[in-house]
Amino acid sequence: MIRNALDFSQDSERLAAGLEREYSDMRSLGFEPQELDLRSYFGNKSELLDKLLGFDAAWVVGGNSFILRRAMNLSGLEDILRGNELPESFTYSGYSAGACVVASTLKGIDLVDPPKEVPKGYGPAVIWDGLGLVPFAIAPHYKSNHPESKLIDNVVAYYKRHKIEYLALRDGEAYVRTG
Repeated sequence: MIRNALDFSQDSERLAAGLEREYSDMRSLGFEPQELDLRSYFGNKSELLDKLLGFDAAWVVGGNSFILRRAMNLSGLEDILRGNELPESFTYSGYSAGACVVASTLKGIDLVDPPKEVPKGYGPAVIWDGLGLVPFAIAPHYKSNHPESKLIDNVVAYYKRHKIEYLALRDGEAYVRTG
């Protein structure tokens, strides 16, 4: 479980409750989750790859898409996910920011997530390119009972206005790509 999209938060009580909720949800589905903090691998892609090879999947949670994207860059996770170093059976899954970062671009997501929010230990450069694992942008929480849902309407309008191919997902919906 990768939660670096939440690295902006200083609310330790809320973070702990969120972690326990994620663990409980994953366990109820039969998984044995472990938290993987990408900050521990900044500048050490090979160690991160070794760690990931011990897992079948990554579950990447929501938060700030730009912080998560920076963490993926600084740890080398972006190269690992784009390359052929993980077994074909390895599954990447995520929601909100965890879904946004696999897209072609993060442009438009700045209408929801502040791109210049920089936690301690992160560089200030904003990465606007997504990982490019899917050929479109992702608009999460679309028409959902989520506090950011109204802001996502603006993101969708931005995508339409700039002719950016996108996929709007309501909470509870998923996009599945194999291979």
